[in-house]
Amino acid sequence: MTGFSRVAVRAVTTPPDRVPIAAPCPPGQAVPFEDGWREGQRQISGTLAACAAALATVPHAVLDARGLAPEAAIELARRVVERSWRWQALKRERDTELSRLDVWTDAPVLFEVGWTRVAAALAGQDFCRELVATPANLLTPVTFTQRLTRLRELGIGVEVLVRGDLRRAGLRGLLAVGRASANPPRVVALTWPGTQHRPGRSGGDAESPLAFVGKGLTFDTGGICIKPAEGMEAMRGDMAGAAACAGAMMALALRRSPCPAVAVLALAENAIGADAWRPADVIEMADGTEVEIVDTDAEGRIALADALVWTRRRFAPTLIVDAATLTGSIVVALGHQRAGLFCDDDTLSHHLLAAGEATGEALWRMPLGGGYREALDSDIADLRHCSPERMQPDASQAATFLQHFAGTTPWAHLDIAGVEAHEEADEEHAAGPTGFGVRLLDALAARYEADG
Repeated sequence: MTGFSRVAVRAVTTPPDRVPIAAPCPPGQAVPFEDGWREGQRQISGTLAACAAALATVPHAVLDARGLAPEAAIELARRVVERSWRWQALKRERDTELSRLDVWTDAPVLFEVGWTRVAAALAGQDFCRELVATPANLLTPVTFTQRLTRLRELGIGVEVLVRGDLRRAGLRGLLAVGRASANPPRVVALTWPGTQHRPGRSGGDAESPLAFVGKGLTFDTGGICIKPAEGMEAMRGDMAGAAACAGAMMALALRRSPCPAVAVLALAENAIGADAWRPADVIEMADGTEVEIVDTDAEGRIALADALVWTRRRFAPTLIVDAATLTGSIVVALGHQRAGLFCDDDTLSHHLLAAGEATGEALWRMPLGGGYREALDSDIADLRHCSPERMQPDASQAATFLQHFAGTTPWAHLDIAGVEAHEEADEEHAAGPTGFGVRLLDALAARYEADG
């Protein structure tokens, strides 16, 4: 994984001399992980936090994991590496940061085998975090696309739709969202064939990929319905859903997943200008649905809707999971502990909830349809994209809007607003982007690999 791994991690049975050693628990005191990483981590959370914080500021350190089961040692090492992340790309003088971690363990072979998979997910998570951290003047739809082309080194296909391609494909919603910006919109499709893919075949469930669709608003002013100035700087991270999907694809490729997958990223800037889209406009979407625009600050669902339609037509996927920092309403409902899961398929929902618990990227299933659909009735078009009323359950209404464009394909929507970044470091997290969704989607793919 040269060029993609930030921290080199290896198992050792004898620690090197004169290297700082941190022990999250007394040697020989095993931490039970039978009930999953959450229960095990609860028992050592305080010492782990101190351990991770200390190791983050030295270039080479040792984690004393003697007496721990391999699964516990792997999880602790992962947490230390994740917690040590800091984005310093634009600093002239950079702080010292962890670049090598030796894990002192009783079972080095088992550790190394298990770590290979974890390292792939961490690399994808780092890629996601770097994208989200990058300022919007440096990460436009065009430069985002350029960064994604590096994934070709891993065997990932990169297909780019520019403005003319979008017009021919009928993606008028995405074009409307991005048309006032000097930086034109893009759709980028990342394809991983899977290591068991057999060229020359077409059709059939065995060749149908899992599809991830990401909202990639590299900056969101709110458009004509402009946001307040306070807090608008955070809107450079309104592409965290697209970044998570890209990071998940990197993880799948690095660990050579047998599962075919595709990520479709809808990239745009929602700007103001003479050609900006307006409230009360009616836009014909990619599937022909006429949509009345109520609020130009509800742009993410418009961009995603076109991307969902194009993904279904282009790839005929087994399932679709979209990820987006879509609504403030989900933060009111769930805070910063869980992302909202909206799903019209119980099997897919089960897999996502289980993957969330296994990775610590927890989800909570939210309601769809019913009265939420009725709130989207329009007098002049087929649908309106949000309700004009105040104090509405916008997260469920937005998901219900997207459900219309997912068609009959099993589909889930992840509203990751509130979990995509942390303003301050705490016991478990570094400050800044979290990379939420990368490990979750990678674990989801693993569950479908296991199902055959």
